[in-house]
Amino acid sequence: MKIKRIFWIIIGCVGVGLGAIGAVVPMLPSFPFLLLAAFSFAKSSERLHSWFVGTNLYKKNLESYVKGRGMTRATKIRAIIIVTLLMSFGFIMMFRKGIYIPCIILACVWIFHIVYFIFGIRTYEPETENTETQKSD
Repeated sequence: MKIKRIFWIIIGCVGVGLGAIGAVVPMLPSFPFLLLAAFSFAKSSERLHSWFVGTNLYKKNLESYVKGRGMTRATKIRAIIIVTLLMSFGFIMMFRKGIYIPCIILACVWIFHIVYFIFGIRTYEPETENTETQKSD
């Protein structure tokens, strides 16, 4: 039981670390790593989970999705661009070597990714105080 808990804590810490790096480095997506951290901390420690849910990293990148509201348009666009760039690099490298079957598979995965992000994940428009004050003026 204790080994399992330590495993989930380590996985959660790795997820937070990679998610924090991904929030700064444009080529590394932060969303899946932060989702992994939230899941891992929920399985390992209530105290770590409460701490993680209270961080700005969680609130800016994951909170709306976890609450079922979806992702903001900017987050969806950023994820689509990053995955497109990474997959393009792999596609070009394989295409240059004449490896065409994996290129077709990668293209299909990319298309599924785009369709899923556009139609599968709800777009969340956060309410801002500025728009509310402008409406009342």
